[in-house]
Formats: sequence, C-alpha cells, structure tokens
Amino acid sequence: MYKIDSHQHFWQFDKERDSWITDDMEVIRRNFLPDDLQPLLSKHGLQGCIAVQSDQSEEHNSFLLKLADEYDSIKGVVGWVDLQAYDVEDRLKRYRQYKKMKGFRHVLQGEPQRDLMLTEAFKHGIGLLSKYGFTYDVLIFPDQLQYTAQLVRQFPDQAFIIDHIAKPDIKNQTIDDWARDIQTVAQYQNVSCKVSGMVTEANWHQWQEKDFEPYLDVVFKAFGAGRLLYGSDWPVCMVAGGYGRMIELVKNYTTQLSAHEQDLFWGDNAARIYQIDID
Repeated sequence: MYKIDSHQHFWQFDKERDSWITDDMEVIRRNFLPDDLQPLLSKHGLQGCIAVQSDQSEEHNSFLLKLADEYDSIKGVVGWVDLQAYDVEDRLKRYRQYKKMKGFRHVLQGEPQRDLMLTEAFKHGIGLLSKYGFTYDVLIFPDQLQYTAQLVRQFPDQAFIIDHIAKPDIKNQTIDDWARDIQTVAQYQNVSCKVSGMVTEANWHQWQEKDFEPYLDVVFKAFGAGRLLYGSDWPVCMVAGGYGRMIELVKNYTTQLSAHEQDLFWGDNAARIYQIDID
C-alpha cells in the first residue's frame, strides 16, 4: 500500500507572522522541518507528504518549494497566491514551472466576508487554476459550506479538496447543520475531502475515538472512499494528541473498508488528485 500524508505543514517559527499560534498552542511555537517529520512518516509506513501553506505569502511558497527540492518525501506543495490579483494568471504561469507545486489555498475560514469565495475577483482566479493543472484546497468553517456548494457548482472542471472535513464542532458534538451542508457539497464529483485536522476541533485533552465516529460516518457515506484523503495536519495536531494518536484514530476507523478502498484512501486518491508519480 502506497501511503501519503496529504496535509501537513513546515515552518520556521516567527512570533509576528505566526500569531495564529496562541498561548495554549505553545507546543508548536518552534520550527518544524522535514527532518522532524521523517521519523513519523517512517514509523507509520507513509512514503511521502503534501506540504500545505501556513502563511499567505509567496515567500512561504519559495520556502516550501526549496524544501521540496531537497527532500524527496515531499511529493507536492499546496501554496498561496492572490487569486484576486490583476496579474494572477502571470503568477500561475510562473508556478507551473515547478513540478511539485500542485495547487493553492486561501485561509477563507479567517475572512470577515464569509462569502469572499463568491466575489467576481476571487472566482476569476479560481477559474484559471484548471487551465494550469492546479488544485484548490478549501479551508473553511461549517458556516461557509453553503457558499462552497455555490462555488464548486460553477467550476465543474476544477478539482477542489475540502480541508479538515470543514471543521465541524466536534468538541460540542454539533453535527446536524454541518452534515446537511457537507452532504450537499459532496454531490459535486469535482470535490474531494481530507480526513484531517479533526482532533483540533475536539476537546484537545479529553477526546475519545468515539467522538469522531458520527462525523466520519457522514463523510465516508457522502464522498465514498474514492474521494477521501488522509492528512495528519501535523504539527498542528500536536496540540491535541500528536501524530500517532491522529493516525491511529483514522486507521482504526478505516479497518471496515475493503483493501481496495483502503488503498484509495491512504494514498491512491492523493496521488491522482495532486498528480503525484508513485511508480
């Protein structure tokens, strides 16, 4: 089985830039680089990872692409580009020269304008991504799923990937509205979903595996094993238990899948969506 961690981060910690890392997340207030991740990938039998942006700047893209050049374990990069910029197509053309630049994302979850993704300027940028073979990772909170459905419907040829199952409120076991809205988004076949980042939406210090089962039931039924990808969200997952606990939670749940479905979930889907050569 070829296994890929489809969602993790690298950074050299900067107190000002990384202000989203609050006092209660002190465990991740330091540098995290490929040499820190490699032992975890090896321990759990993963052959590689997708490095996802944690800072909305092209300088961070350069940092990740440089690491990707140096480490074969980094199979792809999901960076950031200003999709609303007048010269966005020129930027996409430039990034096309980097084989490991696979796609982009914007931190939509933090935008005051909750439907920013539906503005004409943002959609103009989205509409150019498929022309250059790029994916789009959708980082949102559940209140933005309704806008996501409208967005993905307008771009049927664009590959979208929902990050972190859209961050439902697992801590308080709130599920109904999220379940309804993510099932609506899942109706569009150009949308996949990362089973990632869930532990940080639960009670960080007291969660149990059973807390996640209703949410996993929803996404596996809605998307099917053919449109779901595993991601650790390392090192952010360290605030709520760490790499080992996250992957064991998902591994225990997916034992009910067939061997073929497990192959899809753990690696084949990521390789297909992010166009990774696994030969």
